[in-house]
Amino acid sequence: MNPSGIIAKEKFDAVLFDLDGVLTATASIHADCWKEMFDDFLRRYSEKSGKAFQPFEIGSDYRLYVDGRPRYEGVRTFLESRGIHLPEGKANDPPSLETICGLGNRKNDMVNEAIRSRGVEPFAGSVALVHHLRETGFKTAVVSASANCQTVLEGAGIAELFDARIDGKVASEKKLPGKPAPDTFLAAAELLNVPPQRAVVVEDAISGVQAGRDGGFGLVIGVSREGDPEDLRKNGADIVVNDLSEVLPR
Repeated sequence: MNPSGIIAKEKFDAVLFDLDGVLTATASIHADCWKEMFDDFLRRYSEKSGKAFQPFEIGSDYRLYVDGRPRYEGVRTFLESRGIHLPEGKANDPPSLETICGLGNRKNDMVNEAIRSRGVEPFAGSVALVHHLRETGFKTAVVSASANCQTVLEGAGIAELFDARIDGKVASEKKLPGKPAPDTFLAAAELLNVPPQRAVVVEDAISGVQAGRDGGFGLVIGVSREGDPEDLRKNGADIVVNDLSEVLPR
């Protein structure tokens, strides 16, 4: 299937974008911070339990258990995959506390520091597509599990390109389950007053394309920046591209 011009006005009214890895080159920052946080915890857990240290793997663990999920759910899902069960804790747990929330907050602090030091770079092809969509009358929204979503959008200089935003903070306030549940995408479509079948979902995470598929959206576009197109197709992407410039009309 040729992706060029596939987002047609006669079929769709809105496009819902994930943030990290789709709009901005921040997915690698998140992955690096998850690895640093989990490896530190796993080393200490290994010393206390006597079990062999098995590091967190970005190529498998990050994509299967963490990518696209709300932060605390990512902590819980990954640890459960290793047979580790920690107390849930509370959202205001200090980063030093070994609870689900404490570990999640530690990772969040690391991401904020990395963003401050590295900056935020948007993908040129993604920005070009968003500009084209808005110029041709589409509504646009960002749907992200990140609680840092607005900071990242502002850092990348693209915050004004979206009509709605459903991020980790909004999802928590509205008690919306995160991806792979479709609820955050459905909430964004509702904000835009567009039925799901008239909306397009753009995602780079397995959990995200699953959410788009299960939400009944008209088109799910997978963005494969890590060479995993088949995984995205198998889990719900109708088409897969390497960069969103491929979706622009020629």
